[in-house]
Amino acid sequence: MKSRGFTLIELMSALLILSLLAVMSFRGVAAVLDARDQVGLETAKWQRVAAFMSRFKHDVQLSAPRPVHAAADRFEFSRLALVEGGDAPRRVAYLLNDNHEVELWLWPALDGAPVRYVVLSAVTQFELRYLDRQLAWVDAWPLSEADPLPRALRLRIVLVSGEDLVRVFSLR
Repeated sequence: MKSRGFTLIELMSALLILSLLAVMSFRGVAAVLDARDQVGLETAKWQRVAAFMSRFKHDVQLSAPRPVHAAADRFEFSRLALVEGGDAPRRVAYLLNDNHEVELWLWPALDGAPVRYVVLSAVTQFELRYLDRQLAWVDAWPLSEADPLPRALRLRIVLVSGEDLVRVFSLR
């Protein structure tokens, strides 16, 4: 009687095929997990950028025509309060610090010492341009006491990862 079973070569061949399948499936799962992590990082980055843009837009749209002697290294303005909200009128400034972070400066009162908050990190450039009465973009504001607010504000930020973002905000 002949015994029926698998030879050693057949068993070794089957194990080799199973191990190759296991290695390929492991690499596939690892690639999917790496892609998921990368998508999560990108999503978090764009959520931070969107939150910054929303905050910046909110502050700029509430800007008030109050002349101020602002420093050249930052965008500083007075902001009105919301009628129904808990906001208070205050001085607001945005600038890029040496750590590649956009800082929001808030004055508890319209004048005094500001409190600083980091609102966006990993930024290499933060540029502002202002639309004057003649519809020309200028690099500094205010031009005169008679023109306390520009018509629009052009914000350009460049992220450390290389993205160049430009938004224009109407002030009138």
